[in-house]
Amino acid sequence: MRLLIALLVLAQWPQFRGPDGNGVSNAAGLPLRWSETEHVRWKTPVHGKGWSSPIVLGNRVWMTTATPDGRELFVVAVEKETGRIAIDKKLFDVANPQAAHDFNSYASPTPVGEGGRVYVTFGSPGTAALDAATGAAIWTRRDLECNHYRGAGSSPILFRDLLIMHFDGSDVQYLVALDKRTGKTVWKTDRSIDFRDIQPDGKPKAEGDYRKAFATPQIITWEGRPLLVSLGSQAAYAYDPLTGKELWRFEERAQFSSSTRPLFAEGLIFYATGFNTGQLLAVRPDGTLAWKAARAPNKPSLIYDAGLLFMVNDSGVVTCLDAKTGTEVWRARVPDSYSASPLLAEGRIYFFSEDGRTTVIEAGRAYKVLAESTLDAGFMASPAVDGRAIYLRTKSALYRIEQPR
Repeated sequence: MRLLIALLVLAQWPQFRGPDGNGVSNAAGLPLRWSETEHVRWKTPVHGKGWSSPIVLGNRVWMTTATPDGRELFVVAVEKETGRIAIDKKLFDVANPQAAHDFNSYASPTPVGEGGRVYVTFGSPGTAALDAATGAAIWTRRDLECNHYRGAGSSPILFRDLLIMHFDGSDVQYLVALDKRTGKTVWKTDRSIDFRDIQPDGKPKAEGDYRKAFATPQIITWEGRPLLVSLGSQAAYAYDPLTGKELWRFEERAQFSSSTRPLFAEGLIFYATGFNTGQLLAVRPDGTLAWKAARAPNKPSLIYDAGLLFMVNDSGVVTCLDAKTGTEVWRARVPDSYSASPLLAEGRIYFFSEDGRTTVIEAGRAYKVLAESTLDAGFMASPAVDGRAIYLRTKSALYRIEQPR
């Protein structure tokens, strides 16, 4: 019985990019291709505009959504077996929403869940801990303020008894850890970087963009201790996740609005620096640079497998690098544009485009396309996996994609 429970827990997808936050699934039997009429077990329309990725907890799939104007913020839970909406609850009313870029939504941060709780945030407008059975609020916080400028994007993570979140706005930039049981602040740490008034080329800069970030943090273990790896604008940081103490900072001044989730493999931290020149950095856990490469994505996060790094940039250029050296192994192009992060399963990498196309390639040292599929609306959200099913959220609906046994 204990083994069965453990296997069921491992099958869940409790946060942005899955159990380990790296976009990797150990599932077997996932579908290779689909369409609106093939391998769709169910399709459930989701109201509003929300780019948060689905998570799977127990027998439900959770996500957030919002009215396009940001005045009403919702949580939605769908029964994973039937596609029936079990919970559709307005959590917050916002009288005067901040401005957000049309490309973004007012419900872009992905929830995180464990046990009988789901934690959702919309950034400064509100954060809540919910009972996973009823959707009832256990606690809420609406006093964590910042000007998101283009809209919120960072997703929360859980570490032990802490709910950790980024607030990298145009006015203030900080991390905060809340007691997940009560919602009370355990620690709050301001970003230490000194934002300069000019760009590296000497020209005045748009302060909002050059101070903002959208990235989700990652916990790694190095030399037996946990490190909170966190991307802000113009710098990457490592913190003690229990205290918020900054351990090191690695600056890359030409970059801003970092959006991807860091990845740890081969003893290195890999991350895309953000908008402007778009570089990929490999940094050691002590904060020193190992190597850097060009053509990194602005929004889709990275995939690692068997000594190789794979990435798709926003315009569809797919690159495979040697993870230890940064040497390019191959480069190709897939159709369309990309915001969603890719998925690795069974030696295959799935790329999900803003036009609704999924391209599946072999995760190897040669570029090989295995399949292409299309759904009616595009992807801004990243996928979730549970059992033999892939849960895909398009701009208008949630799908359960699964092959018949």
